[in-house]
Amino acid sequence: MKKLLIVILVCLPLTGKTQDLSKVFKFATFYAAANGGTSLSDNQTWSVTSGTLQEEVVETPFDYSISLGIRKIKRFGYENRANTFYNGTENSYSDAATLGRLDGFEYLFETNLERRLGNKYNNQNHFIRYVADKWIAKLAYVEDGFADIKYFEASQRYRYQINNKLSLNIGAVQRLAQPYGFDPLEDWILDNGTMHYTYLALQEGYSITLDKEYFNPSGDLVASSQPVWEEVVIPQVIAEYVEKERDALSSIVEYSIVLGADYYHYTRQFWFHSWANIMPYHIDTDNEYSYHKYNDDKQWIDFSVGMICGYKFNKSLGTFVEGKYNKYWNREWHDFSVGINYVIF
Repeated sequence: MKKLLIVILVCLPLTGKTQDLSKVFKFATFYAAANGGTSLSDNQTWSVTSGTLQEEVVETPFDYSISLGIRKIKRFGYENRANTFYNGTENSYSDAATLGRLDGFEYLFETNLERRLGNKYNNQNHFIRYVADKWIAKLAYVEDGFADIKYFEASQRYRYQINNKLSLNIGAVQRLAQPYGFDPLEDWILDNGTMHYTYLALQEGYSITLDKEYFNPSGDLVASSQPVWEEVVIPQVIAEYVEKERDALSSIVEYSIVLGADYYHYTRQFWFHSWANIMPYHIDTDNEYSYHKYNDDKQWIDFSVGMICGYKFNKSLGTFVEGKYNKYWNREWHDFSVGINYVIF
């Protein structure tokens, strides 16, 4: 978060040198919102201990999201503000496009704290971009807690406009992220493919008595039978170990070549907006944790694509398809929306 604040504080004043601050924030929208709702209903579970029936009620706390953001992005022709206010739940697929509706300076800074089905996630989407006739520059930070991905990304591209609808671009991308190919459990896998998980737990401070009682590093009893130890405690031990080992590593910078394309067509009856970014080549910096090491020193392809399409058959019937898909390193995340609307007059 400190890095993000530095980016905001540094970049916005720099833009102010060429534009008045009033122009930088003109037409921008600041929003803060909290949303909530019922989660899963209570779940009753039963177990038998020493012949005695025991009942337990598993409760899932209510879902919520807290959003804070500021945005200055020109809406495309197909985008309509259905709500009077931003409430933080909007999902604008076009925010992921390389180009905006108009050339110039645009930005988005949005943070979303979310609890879903009892699990908490932190989602962030921030970017500053400038689009000119012949070049594009963008600085972004993305964190998707649900997809377990976060990275900084900077790109500088040459832009070639084929016509007023289609443009191509080529340039360089620098991404700062944790080494996603790193597998902390690799050293614990035996030659026969099994894992010496008990020894791992002992190394992490767990202990086992001769009576088959299992204690955590704080000395608390966590299991009194091997099935509970293997099915309940060990998965938690492994998850905590993996998270600890990954957090102990420093982030690395990946240098890549990017090829991109953007297409935008809009009429009141039909609109089609698509974009694609492909990174087919990555410079091997010989870093110990570079993704090259986890990909057998071979090149790989990272990409992001998106599409928004809508068609009105007549004044009553219309259909739409929207979605985006991303693949970076060994992470994939995507979302889509498809439907039909019929308005009765």
